[in-house]
Amino acid sequence: MSATQNIHIQSFERLRPATELLSSLPASDAISTLVRESRQTIARILSGEDPRFMVICGPCSIHDEKAAFEYAERFAALSRELGDRLFPVMRVYFEKPRTTVGWKGLINDPHLDGTYDINTGLEKARSILLKILEYGLPTATEFLDPFVPQYIGDLVCYAAIGARTTESQTHREMASGLSMPVGFKNNTDGNAQVAVEAVQSAANPHSFLGVDENGMISVVRTTGNPYCHIILRGGRNKPNYDSASVAEVIQALTKSGSKNHIIVDCSHANSGKQHGKQEIALQEIVEQRKTGNNMLAGIMLESHLFEGNQKIPENIADLKYGVSITDACVDFPTTERLLRDAHANLGARTASV
Repeated sequence: MSATQNIHIQSFERLRPATELLSSLPASDAISTLVRESRQTIARILSGEDPRFMVICGPCSIHDEKAAFEYAERFAALSRELGDRLFPVMRVYFEKPRTTVGWKGLINDPHLDGTYDINTGLEKARSILLKILEYGLPTATEFLDPFVPQYIGDLVCYAAIGARTTESQTHREMASGLSMPVGFKNNTDGNAQVAVEAVQSAANPHSFLGVDENGMISVVRTTGNPYCHIILRGGRNKPNYDSASVAEVIQALTKSGSKNHIIVDCSHANSGKQHGKQEIALQEIVEQRKTGNNMLAGIMLESHLFEGNQKIPENIADLKYGVSITDACVDFPTTERLLRDAHANLGARTASV
């Protein structure tokens, strides 16, 4: 062994190639059609061609399949009821960036016990996405590891790049090759210019090192992604969904040449990390949209079956069902009320910009 290489590496474990997982858990023709058509709809919403208001809603992270499927079933019924004015998309988040350490999501640690069974995590993630799509729901996730899209990307209708990675060249390059619309969050200090630059970068072609579906290290060449846009999530405990902040971002986007519209994340700094205050952000965005700001294409809402959050207990059997193990969420009855109110307040379909 070299005395200068892999000094801090404990071990390597072979990851199964993406082709093997896709072959064992294939997407049906109906699911592939739903994904393709949902991506097209989201692209039209972001460009202003479709006047519906997108609501990306669901658990902060997925850790329990049963709870995820119950949420999906209830959310699908609500989606059918409100789909003339809203375009509901379910949050199906499997990767969680951490400021220091902590549970990194279902793909990284599917058993919640520090065994880091990533092969099983990828299989679980793909199975969950397939089932949620069977309910007729479009899916949204955050991509963190640049290898993960090869395993689940064909089942994702919308992707986000997190505040901590928006400035990362690796993630901008990845987004330039992703097959779905991609939102870049402003960074954690609230600087939206970084996200504006990310949108510009990802819209252009790139060449970089990556992995193909057979697990081979490759030079990846992309065409650029025309459906990248900004997600406003506040910063340093200060919201940025007010009309002045939104206008400033619109001006920066216009100057950069981007025509895609804005999504507002009602959680994180936009709610002061208090899950109940997501309602205030949502109501403000709906009001701005109602009074003519069609550059606001939609919102993100962290929502679960039951409100709040919980720490992972030593005995996994002690987990409370339907309660987040990452950020605190509003419960489903509150979600229903908020989305029905938004549907009513938006009234008849707004003319596109």
